[in-house]
Amino acid sequence: MDEAQLKYWLAWNKITAIGPKRFYKLIKHFSSLEDAWKAAPEEISVVLNLPHKISARIFEEKKNIDLNEELDLLERNRAKVLTIEDNLYPEKLKEIYDPPPVLYLKGSITEADQNSISIVGSRKATYYGKMVAENLSKDLALVGLTIISGMARGIDTAAHRGALSTDGRTIAVLGGGLDYIYPPENRKLAREIEERGALITEFPFTTLPERQNFPRRNRIISGLSLGTVVVEAGEKSGALITADFALQQGREVFAVPGNITSTLSQGTHNLIKQGAKLVNNYQDILEEFPLLIRQKLPESKLDRREQPLLSAEEKIIYTLLNNEPTQIDKIIEASKLSAAKVSEILLNLELKDLIKEIEGKKFIKLS
Repeated sequence: MDEAQLKYWLAWNKITAIGPKRFYKLIKHFSSLEDAWKAAPEEISVVLNLPHKISARIFEEKKNIDLNEELDLLERNRAKVLTIEDNLYPEKLKEIYDPPPVLYLKGSITEADQNSISIVGSRKATYYGKMVAENLSKDLALVGLTIISGMARGIDTAAHRGALSTDGRTIAVLGGGLDYIYPPENRKLAREIEERGALITEFPFTTLPERQNFPRRNRIISGLSLGTVVVEAGEKSGALITADFALQQGREVFAVPGNITSTLSQGTHNLIKQGAKLVNNYQDILEEFPLLIRQKLPESKLDRREQPLLSAEEKIIYTLLNNEPTQIDKIIEASKLSAAKVSEILLNLELKDLIKEIEGKKFIKLS
């Protein structure tokens, strides 16, 4: 689409009361969005069946919009826009009930991204939850699937990092404009995602990542995906909204079981009770997509990952660890080895990517 027409798509997209439904009414009624922009307020009000208060608000916003501002921001930020009429607009997203008419993006969308899985969950995730999300993401990326998530703290961040750790593709769907990376500590992660996938949003550049934006963001996460995996979620978690959208969109829903005493397991366990597929490993997900199994990368890329050889003392320490953080003092006590020896072995295991040190001199098993 040439810039002369694109600027009108971007301008209508900036008006807060023009959601996808009203946007598509404008497209259907007018020969172009330029004609819609130049139409009399009375005609727009009739076409959109607007109450007086909303009509007044729309035209007040419209008066203050610079038609070239978003185009300038695109160029300045080296970003791109896809409209629903563009060939590169994701096919799966077109299938949902209210696809965003406009997508801003940094990075790239490829044909391979049609085979995507979203992994979502609590922002206040446990170490167990983050480990599971990262490992699932790694394995799914290794068999050629793109990982979709929302770049929030907790499970989302772990999912993106898992895909990136294997040079896999990942896409982050934002709840604000490309100008606002949220949370701010994920700016470096955002740059990595841009290099290995894409940052996507339906919101104009300067839109703040406000609470009301995230349900809209969630429908895009599920809409881009073949299925959604929920890893840790409380009873009212936003991740459950994504799962609901996935069901409405006819997509698969998966849930990872957790500790029955944890509030972060209530949402996932309820999903399982309601029919979501229980996930123990990446194969539980692939089983639902037989065509993808034939299309995936050679199994050897995942299954031939070499298991490091461990000395007798390393095996002792390794078997003392699990998915829950263990204090170094307890490891020393249980192993009957010296503090210096335990510290040396823990470092070796960490270098072999088998364990991870977390705050407070605690350690968890990664596999």
